[in-house]
Amino acid sequence: MLTKIPNLLTIFRIIVVPVLVVLFYIGGAAAIWTAVVLFSLAGISDYFDGYFARSMQQTSAFGRFLDPIADKLIVIVSLFLVVGFGHLQGLWMLAAIVIVAREIMVSGLREFLGPYNVVVDVTLLAKWKTTIQMVFTGFLIAGEYGPTLVPYAIEIGHYGIVFAAVITVITGWDYFKTGYKTVQKLDT
Repeated sequence: MLTKIPNLLTIFRIIVVPVLVVLFYIGGAAAIWTAVVLFSLAGISDYFDGYFARSMQQTSAFGRFLDPIADKLIVIVSLFLVVGFGHLQGLWMLAAIVIVAREIMVSGLREFLGPYNVVVDVTLLAKWKTTIQMVFTGFLIAGEYGPTLVPYAIEIGHYGIVFAAVITVITGWDYFKTGYKTVQKLDT
C-alpha cells in the first residue's frame, strides 16, 4: 500500500506542507523560490498520482482516502501562509477565506453523508478547481519575488486566486445540491 507509486506521490504532497512552513519562516529569495519549486512539484504530483493509479492499476482505498486530504492540506496551509506573511492582503484575502470555507464545508458534507453510504464523486470541474487553486497559489507564494521571473506575477496571483474562488464556489454548490437531496430523503 505505502510502496505504490501513487500513494508515495500523495505522501510527498503531505510532507511538503511542513517544509513550506519552515521555508516561509526562513524567508528571503532562496527560501521562497525553494517553496515555489516544492509547491509546484507537489501540484504536478497531484496529476501524476491519479494518472499512475489508473494506468498501473494501483488504485486503492488508501489512495482515495488520502489524496483529497493531501490536496486540502497543501492548498489550505499555503493560503494561510500567503495571508499570514502578507503575500495576500486586503480584500484579496476574501478569496482565500472562500476557498478554505468551501473545503471545510465539503469535507463536513462528505463526513456527514459517509454513514449513509452516500459517496459524492469528484467531478471533472472539481479536479480542475484543485489545479487552478494550486497554479495561482504558486504565484502568491512567490510574492514580491515573482515579478523577477514573471512580469505581473503578483497581479496574476491576485486575480487568479479570485478566479479559483469562483470555481471553488461553483463546485461547492454542486456538492451541496447532491448533499441536500440526500438530506431531504433522510428527513422523509
